[in-house]
Amino acid sequence: MKIDHLVVNVDSFIQEDKEQISSIHSIGLPYKPKWGKGTKGFKVSNIWIGKEYFELVQIKTKDGGGWIKDWTTKYLNGHRGLIGFALEVEDIDATYYKLLSQNINISSPEPLKFRWFFNLLKKTMPWRNSYLPGFEGVPFQFFLQQLNDEKSKNYMEQYMVPNSRNNDIEGISEVIIYGNLTENDKRIIYALFDDYEEREDLLSINVGSQTIRFIQASTYKVEVILKCYNKEYSNKTANIHNLKIRNS
Repeated sequence: MKIDHLVVNVDSFIQEDKEQISSIHSIGLPYKPKWGKGTKGFKVSNIWIGKEYFELVQIKTKDGGGWIKDWTTKYLNGHRGLIGFALEVEDIDATYYKLLSQNINISSPEPLKFRWFFNLLKKTMPWRNSYLPGFEGVPFQFFLQQLNDEKSKNYMEQYMVPNSRNNDIEGISEVIIYGNLTENDKRIIYALFDDYEEREDLLSINVGSQTIRFIQASTYKVEVILKCYNKEYSNKTANIHNLKIRNS
């Protein structure tokens, strides 16, 4: 299991405002918001960081144009910031049944599908997703993702451009979530992860070489720390709503 990407609800200016785009460029992330998938109802733009990324989503119509229904509703109700936290798994079916056995209400693994070109064509992505329940104390949810095969992985990697690894920023090192977890939220975390440590106001999870931390706080916010090996960009930050990106 590893951190794959973060889905972030954004206003249109994140994808259109030159000053906002420049602020992301200034920390070494070559963001091109005109690139990415979309339909009449939603627009996605990606910030690629090695093989990980931020998936920035703007909803443009009431039906979301085929985007995930629950996330579309939350967007239209004002949600901005991290909405979905994707974890890549080696065997999505095994993880699904493991969580079911622990009474976690997880959706069955299904491919992402959406319609485009005036609703005449349907696109099926080469991976399957499985969604855990949304948290009660912080406004996002984990979901699992597995690409269909090695051919799909190689196919997807050609689209991971432009990429910050050209600036020696290699991937996501750590995600820190500040907020209040409920006991039900913790039950999901205990079932999902094998390697975690809890003490006082900190719940720390090891996911291979990456770390996810939940820190008890009255104000919700998210900080993402990137693996940066370029002194020019070291310690630089950029903000996307209540999500801060920081280079190590």
